[in-house]
Amino acid sequence: MSRGAVNVVGAGLAGPLLAILLARRGFAVTLYERRADPRHASNDAGRSINLALAARGIRALEHAGLMPRVRALMIPMRGRMLHEPGRPPALLPYGQREEEVIYSVGRAALNRLLIGEAARHPGIQLRFGEACTTVSPADDRLVLNPAPRDAASAAGQTAAAQSGPAPAGPAPSGPGQSGTTREVPLAPTIATDGAGSAVRASLAAQGLIAVREEPLDHDYKELAIPPGSGRPALDPNALHVWPRRGFMLIALPNTDGSFTATLFLPREGIPSFAMLADGAAIDAFFAREFPDARALVPDLERQFREHPQARLGTVHAVPWHIGGAVLLLGDAAHAIVPFHGQGMNAAFEDCRVLDESIDAHESWEARFAAFEVGRRANAEAIARMAVENYGEMRAAVLEPRFLRQKSWALELERSFPGRFIPRYSMVMFHPEIPYAEALRRGTVQQEILDALEERGAGSPRLDLDFAREMIDAKL
Repeated sequence: MSRGAVNVVGAGLAGPLLAILLARRGFAVTLYERRADPRHASNDAGRSINLALAARGIRALEHAGLMPRVRALMIPMRGRMLHEPGRPPALLPYGQREEEVIYSVGRAALNRLLIGEAARHPGIQLRFGEACTTVSPADDRLVLNPAPRDAASAAGQTAAAQSGPAPAGPAPSGPGQSGTTREVPLAPTIATDGAGSAVRASLAAQGLIAVREEPLDHDYKELAIPPGSGRPALDPNALHVWPRRGFMLIALPNTDGSFTATLFLPREGIPSFAMLADGAAIDAFFAREFPDARALVPDLERQFREHPQARLGTVHAVPWHIGGAVLLLGDAAHAIVPFHGQGMNAAFEDCRVLDESIDAHESWEARFAAFEVGRRANAEAIARMAVENYGEMRAAVLEPRFLRQKSWALELERSFPGRFIPRYSMVMFHPEIPYAEALRRGTVQQEILDALEERGAGSPRLDLDFAREMIDAKL
């Protein structure tokens, strides 16, 4: 017997996972997506930013029983492979235990898998090609219109072409592709339609929520690195980083031996995307800044011209819910920049937390309210840490002080297990520690490391006795 109907708007990554969790609890879920079914539609290269799956996301997928299927898509990355000018590549491990790795996962392949799992559940109805245009809590209406053919790029939910083939056969012509405007009861609706959320925009236009966006003045552009002579052109078990202080290039491995490289660069100024207006400027820039990467991209100029230049930023929305009618979840509520690899993981954690709260509250209004109270501080914390991690990846990793303190942090973790855990490790490998607590403890631990630095006057040797005093006093 159904426990009632639920709308989920957005079938990117969080939407199908949430639909599966709700359907397992007996709800009749309708999952709406403005794109065509990505299991049959062609992919759109250049707008993916490969995903880094870590412990929080894995915990949510295990909660849904999906990890056995997802594991085939995962490539372990044990650390950052730093490509500094004039030096051989050097690995900076993420942690110090064998299991402390993160995983590269192709966005398109994971999206298709999650949608396929949702499609198999009898309690879920999938409706592709339907775009949400209005949510109206006042009269309980969700308005849906036929989506334009270029909806994928319009929604910013495109997928990387190198993530694997789509299923054979024609695209389905079932529900959601009839070409008519429809209205359905709104309550309850959960918006998982990403950073460019149409649900959020509709609520904001009605003055029901306040939205603040913090754009980053750096954009990104993706480039594909093909396998070299049938083998990966780079170490396939690392996240490759070319840090250049004011900007950086990264590359993540794919299951076919290729890599997805992403250039993060200021929009204006020197250097910037604005300066790379022709083939000569593009080639000269890469030859000067990334000569080893330049040699791995045989069609650099074509890719650079054809792949879109996309913007990044942080989204803050208040509140996330309107009574029991509608809830924003994942990027729709709290989109962040990608530099901590936690956007997907945070959204998956949102799904798990909401699912676990279902039985604790009788009404959707109470469930939505409890979710927002429990998650808001954590969303704000990871948004801050994600921005800070950009500075670490492009600049701090080049500094002796940073490398020395990272080494000390690992030694302190070994010497004081459970009491001192590096902030990066808390975020990536300890899902039992909330983001907000990781930020708080990380701030205190940085004070300890700075005190050790001052006491040692730059010495590479850690004063373990003084560290013990500091940890006893502060942690």
